[in-house]
Amino acid sequence: MKKNKKRSGIQKRYLKYTAGLLGLALLLSSLGVAVSVRSRLTNSIIDKYEFMTERMGLTLENMYWVSDEATAECILYDDVQKSLQTQGLEEVKHIALSKYFAYIGLDRVADYCYVDNKGNVYSKSYSDVTYQDIEESGFRDYLGEEYSKTKWFWAEDTLFGTGDKALFIGRYVRSLEYAHEPGMLFFKMEDGFLRNITGMNRELTDEAAVGVIDRSGQVCMSSAPEDFAEAEHIPEDVAEQIAEIEELGMILAGEKVNGGVLSAYRDENCGLAVFSFVPDSILNQGLIPIFLVLAGIYLLVAAVAVVLSIYFSRRFTKPVQVIKDAMTEFDGNNFDRTIDLHTNTELDEIGRSYNKMLDNIRRLLDEIKDQERELRTTELNMLISQINPHFLYNTLDTIYMLARINKEETTMRMIQALSKYLRLSLSKGNEIVSVDDELENVKSYMEIQQIRNQSLFTYEIDCRVDAAGTYVLKLVLQPLVENAVKYGFQDIFEGGRIRIVVKKADGDLYLSVSNNGTPMDRTMLEKINSMNDMPVSELKNCFPDKKHGYGVVNILTRLRLKYGDGAKFYCEAEEEETTCTIKIPGGGGPEEYEE
Repeated sequence: MKKNKKRSGIQKRYLKYTAGLLGLALLLSSLGVAVSVRSRLTNSIIDKYEFMTERMGLTLENMYWVSDEATAECILYDDVQKSLQTQGLEEVKHIALSKYFAYIGLDRVADYCYVDNKGNVYSKSYSDVTYQDIEESGFRDYLGEEYSKTKWFWAEDTLFGTGDKALFIGRYVRSLEYAHEPGMLFFKMEDGFLRNITGMNRELTDEAAVGVIDRSGQVCMSSAPEDFAEAEHIPEDVAEQIAEIEELGMILAGEKVNGGVLSAYRDENCGLAVFSFVPDSILNQGLIPIFLVLAGIYLLVAAVAVVLSIYFSRRFTKPVQVIKDAMTEFDGNNFDRTIDLHTNTELDEIGRSYNKMLDNIRRLLDEIKDQERELRTTELNMLISQINPHFLYNTLDTIYMLARINKEETTMRMIQALSKYLRLSLSKGNEIVSVDDELENVKSYMEIQQIRNQSLFTYEIDCRVDAAGTYVLKLVLQPLVENAVKYGFQDIFEGGRIRIVVKKADGDLYLSVSNNGTPMDRTMLEKINSMNDMPVSELKNCFPDKKHGYGVVNILTRLRLKYGDGAKFYCEAEEEETTCTIKIPGGGGPEEYEE
């Protein structure tokens, strides 16, 4: 009996400690869940109304383009164009043109008025608008200085005499054939025109306040659900806050303001902004039921946890220890020690997931090794694909012009040289070519440049190796010759000289390009030579603007990726000659390039 009582006392103490820790955990987790749920639910509601506001903005933008197309059709109408001519329109056509504007492809037009460049006014038959009325209305100022752009503006109706504020659509009407003073076209829109923006989604207007505001902060249209309480009305500073923002598109995305959340979208063409105001009551609705459900769940979990804590702790201790030992003893090398559990619980899934993780790690390590082997080839191919195509475009343009002028030998030489250049540059996808092919390639390039720049330079090639049996990375000489022509000869018009030398020394292959043009700048020279000591990954940062030195970076990067750190590129500049040299380790024997 004493033993049982003692065991019962230990059990009570264990349960008391367990209950205390569980209660604290549930309290903290409930607070975290409450904050998280409220934040997520609030964000979900805000996102919904933000999306609806953006849709309203896109609708507003579409309505502007519809009005732009409608006014453009008016300008292109024959009688409108004739009205801008010196003789003007006859009386019959004057009346017909006045009626024409009532049938354009623009809905909800309350009134309209067109005045040509001679002061003739075209409006509805019952309207008595005169040219003086148009000038005194000040509507010309709204059209601004732009040549012929459709303008939307919210203003008091001083043109048609009603005195109420309305949306007007105006545009200059210019002659397509003569340089005359423009006419002006104005449409007064009905109140329902802007309400079409919010009519596409009933849910939006049932729960949130929406409206349209112009750039000066005037509220053109607004509406709110009838059940809005006084405290939920749109804050007075909303229009002022939106008007202060100069950005276009979604200028406010769920911005917290007094009493709710504000979203706004401004169209860059018409200048109007649509907004939606969601009160806090909408944001908070639905949170109380969720919190009550969470409270009930936590109470139930706490009760069940206290009752079953001892039972499950004993049952799960052993398999958890097995998992723990396997994970802590894993050294990153032995992938054969897997876990085999049969508890019919989630622990079995953890064991299978651990086994799967080991298999994935082993597979990923193998893939990384394979990818490292492929990386060098991939980077070489990517660098080759970046060669600037502007040379080809310029050459084709030159061929076209020469074909029109000469039509014979010069054109044939250009086409033949370009054909060789393209064939050798592509090399059927091979990145390694013989020295013979590389020299043939650069020779074709220089012949093309000689045709394009007559008498600018001559060249000579001194090859001291077996050109057919020696191999190099393709397209390494052409960028050097291009730099010589582009920068070395930029200050001369004739007498240039390019010399290419290919030789071997101490078992290495050397390719050099010399020119007698303007010597290379000392700063550039030192920068290029210092690149030989840099890792490949840092070479691209030497000339970030890609305006100078990009070809040199391309050459050295490809050489280092293919031949390793033994590949070098350096330049020497004297008063009468600049020489750029490429060093290829190993001498370029064919046995080094077997795939």
